[in-house]
Amino acid sequence: MKIFCCSALVLLSEMFPLQAQKSMDELDRISFRAGLSPLERDGFRMENIKNGLLGSGDIKNTELSLSGGWLLAEDGLDGRPEWDNSIQAIVPGSIHEVLFKAGRIPDPMIGRNDSVAEKHSYHRWWLKRIFENENIYVNPKLRFAGVANHCWVWLNGHCLGEHEGMFGGPDFEIKEYLKAGKNELVVLLDSIPRVYNGGWPATANEAWKQTVVVNCVYGWHYAKIPSLGIWQDVFIEDCPPDRIENAFIATKDLSGEMRLNIDLKREQIQAGGIRVRIEPYNFEGETQEFFWKFKDNSGNLNLDFKLDNPKLWYPNGMGEQSLYKATVDLLIENQVIDRKKVVFGVRTIEMASLPGGPRPDKYNWTFVINGVSMFVKGAGWCTMDAMLDFSEVRYRHFLTAARDQHIQMLRAWGGGLPETDIFYRLCDELGIMVMQEWPTAWDSHKTQPVNVLKETVVRNTLRLRNHPSLVMWGAGNESSNPFGEMIDFMGKVSIELDGTRPFHRGEAWGGSKHNYNCWWDGLHLNHNLNMTADFWGEFGIPSLPLKEHVLYYLDGEEYSWPVDKNGNFAHHTPIFGTNGELEKLEQYSGYFMPDSTLDCMILGSQLAQVEGVRHTLERARTRWPYCTGALYYKLNDNYPGLSWSSIDYYGGVKPLHYFLKRSYAPLVSVLLFDRTNMAAQQVSLPHYLLDENERWCGKEIKVRVSIYNQDFKEVLDSTIVVFPEEKVSFLGDVSLNVEQTDAVMLYYKTDVMDAAGKVLARNWYFTNYETKQGCILESKRSKLSYSQNGRILILKNNDVIPAVGVTVEVPGKASSLLLSDNYFWMDPGEEKKIEINVDGIAVVKGWNVSIVNE
Repeated sequence: MKIFCCSALVLLSEMFPLQAQKSMDELDRISFRAGLSPLERDGFRMENIKNGLLGSGDIKNTELSLSGGWLLAEDGLDGRPEWDNSIQAIVPGSIHEVLFKAGRIPDPMIGRNDSVAEKHSYHRWWLKRIFENENIYVNPKLRFAGVANHCWVWLNGHCLGEHEGMFGGPDFEIKEYLKAGKNELVVLLDSIPRVYNGGWPATANEAWKQTVVVNCVYGWHYAKIPSLGIWQDVFIEDCPPDRIENAFIATKDLSGEMRLNIDLKREQIQAGGIRVRIEPYNFEGETQEFFWKFKDNSGNLNLDFKLDNPKLWYPNGMGEQSLYKATVDLLIENQVIDRKKVVFGVRTIEMASLPGGPRPDKYNWTFVINGVSMFVKGAGWCTMDAMLDFSEVRYRHFLTAARDQHIQMLRAWGGGLPETDIFYRLCDELGIMVMQEWPTAWDSHKTQPVNVLKETVVRNTLRLRNHPSLVMWGAGNESSNPFGEMIDFMGKVSIELDGTRPFHRGEAWGGSKHNYNCWWDGLHLNHNLNMTADFWGEFGIPSLPLKEHVLYYLDGEEYSWPVDKNGNFAHHTPIFGTNGELEKLEQYSGYFMPDSTLDCMILGSQLAQVEGVRHTLERARTRWPYCTGALYYKLNDNYPGLSWSSIDYYGGVKPLHYFLKRSYAPLVSVLLFDRTNMAAQQVSLPHYLLDENERWCGKEIKVRVSIYNQDFKEVLDSTIVVFPEEKVSFLGDVSLNVEQTDAVMLYYKTDVMDAAGKVLARNWYFTNYETKQGCILESKRSKLSYSQNGRILILKNNDVIPAVGVTVEVPGKASSLLLSDNYFWMDPGEEKKIEINVDGIAVVKGWNVSIVNE
């Protein structure tokens, strides 16, 4: 990797010897040989008009949805569908989900049943929909928003054609074949090829490298259920000869200067106009209208208008997520001929260099949103379900949890998909920025079919570019040689069809890092406590899901260690237990707990994940502006098992989520640790105050550090008063001598308080747990009581010592439970309110907690 980077940069310097001080971004743009972006082209000025002055009439909605009930049949021996043995199917969806719900296969997510589901990916399947058409179309088109993966389509017995590529298409003109009344639509899904070339791992199907699909379900990680099905909507749309296509609204500047980019299709050269109506989408405000009159214009057009007093879209934690709705009308002879609607946000993105200025070997990694430089707090985003269940309910659960974790960016990596409209709509609403990569990984852009990959890039650039949450395009995941025709094409398209957000040819690349020395290389957790980067693209430690969900996929299998390497427990590990995962799980969980029970193994793995992630993120935040962001791997899973996620496949929120909610808080005090075991050692812990929005600059802040041993005898208690002046304030070192650290366990609490002593933010830590397995649960007990009133839980520490690791559960509700706080610290006498998002009886426990409810 490093050798290649050097040779690539030598090549770039030879190509552009006079531009050595340009950034990698600038050099990339030159190498792409792109034309002007929509914002760089000349435009026409629109007139600001009063509501309703121009144009009349409305557009009848003739779009006909063909989603919903279909029939699914397997291919017969004669190559024809066995309709007599068909089953009801719901589109969108996968054939595996249909087979499971029909009782034809067992649940692919439990036991080793995924192998049963996988076999059906290698069969051909037919889908049929009978529908009634009562619409009168001028130029109807049949559109598929997504089919996995190679298909043929027939309408009323006429073969319309075939298509390959999972992420949009095919589209067919059907005026000749669509009938009034009853119609029959048939789709044949080709079987997934089986390609085994001895790659990593050898059991993975490498067919994904010869097409364009979600590749994380082909067996190189977690799941091996290659996708098959009509997984997105199907509909008929009228496309009149005079029409608007690909409406795109971009922000020119924050004063409200906007640009509308459209493709205007014209059959008859006739005078007309474009009218744009802008109204608030999620807030109260005024509506504005704009008009541009044309004579014989057509093709790609750029129209400029100015919004009065624009409300800006900001990332989570920086401001509101204000959105607008634009209605774009094509008027001819004062009649509305065509209409498109767009939801957009007013926001700008710039990328500033790291300290020291632009460098040809590094991208500009400082995100500047609406003129404000920010440290980006984020996570990786995994395609949500190997069975292609992309329901809004599931999306909302995971993305709401991400917002609550203070996440500002998700990286939709090249192992997955150009994300769905639902995903982006929710990210717009929640203020979660997205780094969207194209579906390539490990140099697969060199073997994937060029025409299919190009179609994917163009289609999805046009589909997604209006979303304010989309802040970066990426070529793909972990390619060691991200160069060549396809990478240049992606970069060129990112400029010519967009130009409002950066494009990176690879990740990790140009200054970002991925690191898995902890886990895959077996390094001690101390490695993650000390590592640094300009920008973190990936790192992490895997952990087991919540117990409720582990028991579900174990499917009755009894836990005992060592586990059966051919059993269900081993199968639900990152590479199906074939790459030393069980030994690594024993190592990292063993830093905390013995392997004697399933509870111990789960807790140990989850605490190892907490330690292996939170310290890296906190160190990264303190290094601002030399480190500009961190995306841990990862938020979610596509399949249940031992994984790097902070929320398991079923939606269970792991301890990491709640610890990162504190680590990622806009205002927080952090201690930096260089080791996990400090027993009988002299140490100094750098202490920082983080105020990312600088809301406390110049104001009095008190920061208190309290440290206890396993008996909760006070080791240190110190309070300082500060008046912060910037995002990151170094408060000095917290020093401990040998006598103070000579303890089985050490617990650390940092409180940030206002001048009156009110706690504004709390963070807490634990070390020395390696002195004895299980000692983290053997500290002196604290007595708690609690009461519940509906979805409100009130807890009180009735003791004279702190309660740590206080944990709230609602049995049977793990997949949907999201609490206002969990795994928290309570001071003596402290009372705390917890908000619960589900109905049910809460259970409270903790690392040193005894419940004393009467």
